[in-house]
Amino acid sequence: MSDWVMIGVPTSAGAHHAGQERAPDALRDAGLADRLRDAGESVRDAGNLPGAMFAVDHDHPGGRNLNAVAAVARQVADAVADLPESGELPLIVGGDCTITLGAVAGLSRRHADVGLIYVDGDADVGVPGSDGSGIFDSMGISHLLGRGAAELTWLGGTVPLLDPARLAIVGADPRETDEAGRKYLSDAGVSFQEAPALIADPERAAVQALGAVAAASRPVVVHFDVDVVDSGDLPLGNFPHYGSGVTLGHAVACLRVLRRHPSFAGLVLTEVNPTHDPGGALLTRLIDGIVTALTG
Repeated sequence: MSDWVMIGVPTSAGAHHAGQERAPDALRDAGLADRLRDAGESVRDAGNLPGAMFAVDHDHPGGRNLNAVAAVARQVADAVADLPESGELPLIVGGDCTITLGAVAGLSRRHADVGLIYVDGDADVGVPGSDGSGIFDSMGISHLLGRGAAELTWLGGTVPLLDPARLAIVGADPRETDEAGRKYLSDAGVSFQEAPALIADPERAAVQALGAVAAASRPVVVHFDVDVVDSGDLPLGNFPHYGSGVTLGHAVACLRVLRRHPSFAGLVLTEVNPTHDPGGALLTRLIDGIVTALTG
């Protein structure tokens, strides 16, 4: 049995549009904490942080809603850093992917050698001012590695927020990462496994990611973006990924291995958009998978 503290982060500030800010309460209402308790886990629900709502930002097309994104990341960092030294594992329920910046910043206040395994359908290596959408949701890895807006790269007080040797990315859709992005990650020394590796052998992908970061890290936090799962299987992700081939089963099998490792220090769940699931069946499937991954 593990002791968990669930922290809701109702934010869509870094996203393409609104919807993700509803996820923490939707997952509560669908029984996430209760299902974990039924499986023998202890869960303390710490409620929601203030968060922030998506807003149209025509004035900053290369980096939209930066102030709101940074404010929410600081909220997450403070909440994680202020957790009592009682051994509780944070279960951070977002919300868009920028909340992971805050999770890493908060953990790094306690452990300078924190590591991150990033299970995501995208590599998130965009930068402000590029030709992309300007949303920070697609720039998380760049900011963790020190490339981007100072309001985010300096969240931990030093740059980079995360040493590349303590980062592994698993599951990115190959169609979403260009050669410049792959070269950036390779030159930085980041362990990078795309969706085909996750599909071929989820457990091996997890072991390889752990092997890449665990030796350089003491605690390792896991980021799980639901959009790593093919939208044809589970269309809950805020940004669709049809045709990636990754099933919820693949993701769960990978997460189970990561959860069982002694270095596991918490889970950040991102990108769930409950407006994609008016009937609630998809949320139930996702919770089934999360419970299996964390307790199976």
